[in-house]
Amino acid sequence: MSLSFEERKKVILDILDLEGKVKVSDAEQLLNVSGETIRRDMDRLEKEGLLHKVYGGAVKAKEKYERTFEQKTSLNNIEKRRICKAAASIVEDGDVIFIGHGTTAYEIVRYLGDKPNVIVVTNSLPVLSLAAECFQGKVLFAGGEYEHRQKFMGGPLADLFFNQLKANKAFVAAGGISLADGITDYDITGAAISKKLIERAENTIILADHTKFGVSTFAHICHLEDVSMVITDQKSSTQWQERLQQKKVELFIAGEMLDDVNV
Repeated sequence: MSLSFEERKKVILDILDLEGKVKVSDAEQLLNVSGETIRRDMDRLEKEGLLHKVYGGAVKAKEKYERTFEQKTSLNNIEKRRICKAAASIVEDGDVIFIGHGTTAYEIVRYLGDKPNVIVVTNSLPVLSLAAECFQGKVLFAGGEYEHRQKFMGGPLADLFFNQLKANKAFVAAGGISLADGITDYDITGAAISKKLIERAENTIILADHTKFGVSTFAHICHLEDVSMVITDQKSSTQWQERLQQKKVELFIAGEMLDDVNV
């Protein structure tokens, strides 16, 4: 019995979610239909904005450029707050933590009120501003070149700053997570400073909502094997959860054991 379009659609999108790409030939064999049928399916899915056709197949639809910090704050806002609350829950009082740039990591400091002996080190201006409002512990802020669209400090001076420090945990927001390319970011400067945080920390915790999986952005940060833990939301696919387990990366699903955050 042949599969319907909706059934084929689910299989194709599941592959894209996990791999970030799908070949017509692979889908043809897996679904036992003609290549012409797969190409028609991909035409329909491209019109729906769910994938982008390339030679021989398709890749996961993604933005061609990164939105500004302000534009991103409203995207998946509830999921990001739950991720930040989960991240704060694994911080121990007395820890030194790096908090990188990006909207997914931004609000960790909001949930550290019961841990006044934590030292927060950040290159993110929004993290610094929020910490000034609601965090009672010590905050160190990196100097360097200001990236106005994403509101963080980067470049050689920021690199020198982090070279002088060590942390128990680095919380790094991902632009994309894929099996082939690992953890990626949209720009070289952002990726470079995230690499430095990872290099100078004992444990690397990647923060990523479900939309980041199966996505490869422009600049490489690190391999999945370099990651201690990934914190994501409850919408992440079971396929990705299984793959991270195979890679021996600990996974924390935000919201499973946490009360809803205030939004």
